[in-house]
Amino acid sequence: MWLTLAANKILEDRVNDQDSPADSETSVEIQNFTLFVSSWNVGGITPPVDLNMEDLLHTQSNLADIYVLGFQEIVPLNAGNIIVTENSSISMQWNSLIRAALNKTDIGHQKAEVGESQKVYPLKRENNSPHFECIISKQMVGIFITIWARIPLLPYIRHTSVSSVGCGIFGCLGNKGSVSIRFCLHETSFCFVCCHLASGGKEGDKRERNSNASQIQSRTRFPSDPFHRLPSKILRHEVIWLGDLNYRIYLPEPTTRSLVNDRQWSTLLQNDQLKAELREGCTFEGWNEEEIEFPPTYKYNLDSDDYYGCNDQNGKRAKSRTPAWCDRIIWFGKGLKQRQYNRSECKLSDHRPVRAIFTVEVKVQCQSTEASENFAKIFHNL
Repeated sequence: MWLTLAANKILEDRVNDQDSPADSETSVEIQNFTLFVSSWNVGGITPPVDLNMEDLLHTQSNLADIYVLGFQEIVPLNAGNIIVTENSSISMQWNSLIRAALNKTDIGHQKAEVGESQKVYPLKRENNSPHFECIISKQMVGIFITIWARIPLLPYIRHTSVSSVGCGIFGCLGNKGSVSIRFCLHETSFCFVCCHLASGGKEGDKRERNSNASQIQSRTRFPSDPFHRLPSKILRHEVIWLGDLNYRIYLPEPTTRSLVNDRQWSTLLQNDQLKAELREGCTFEGWNEEEIEFPPTYKYNLDSDDYYGCNDQNGKRAKSRTPAWCDRIIWFGKGLKQRQYNRSECKLSDHRPVRAIFTVEVKVQCQSTEASENFAKIFHNL
């Protein structure tokens, strides 16, 4: 009788261990995975069916293990759309384009780069099976986040959860705010915050952006499960924050435009509002951003390389919109290493998308040989 109880207890413990992040360093090993992250404000424009997503996803290069794509303004931010939290037809269109781009090319085995665990994924299609599947996606008004993973990783991605925070009209509607997604890959928990913060270049607008960011950090909550030791707050995970953060440059418009024309990124970034927040450690204390070596992502004329505010065809000057790095990717955590930070040249909207590639350290639970042998002995003696 007691042997049966002991065996059942071991079975229960083993199942529980497999279903929760490991907390013993002796029972885990570290493996490296590649993570692709992108953010794009699409300006309320419905994607054309022939939109080429391959440049944005950079599929010409080695494919990542997981893709995290955040969008802002997938619907126009008018009164009718603000009331309707989700528009499944628009989000399905974006997911369809992403699925097609990620699963387009037959690819053989891809090995990890030097320095990473030598993972080998058999990516050659069999019976037209896809390489990647969407593990979760969520929309709140114009904010949309969708996450895709390689098929072999799906059994190891668990505890997916969503938390949405509205910071817009009346301080609660979803025209501004965030959608955050949490999941565990093996024994490591990740959080991705896709946001659209308060806009504007006037005095006081930065304070509103900081307030939005603070509300997102304090109001975002995931289901807490002490049994599985799952954290409920953003900063308890490995975190990547992406989106249209809307921070501007502290310089007069003529000075900014002149420096942009001369590609003086360093001087401009010394006066960038978000860089100041990261340096001063207020709203984003402890957060990191890779060096920016690309032009400001906002605001462009549609389907053009010209920034908005140049003379129009009638020779009249359009409403001022000073160029700025509104679209950003920042991160928080010890297991994240950013390898690339650049932008795509997709011209669908008045924003250019930004994208980043990370190497992430993931705890992978090891099978204990000794425990397996003891487990077998108990059953042998029953």
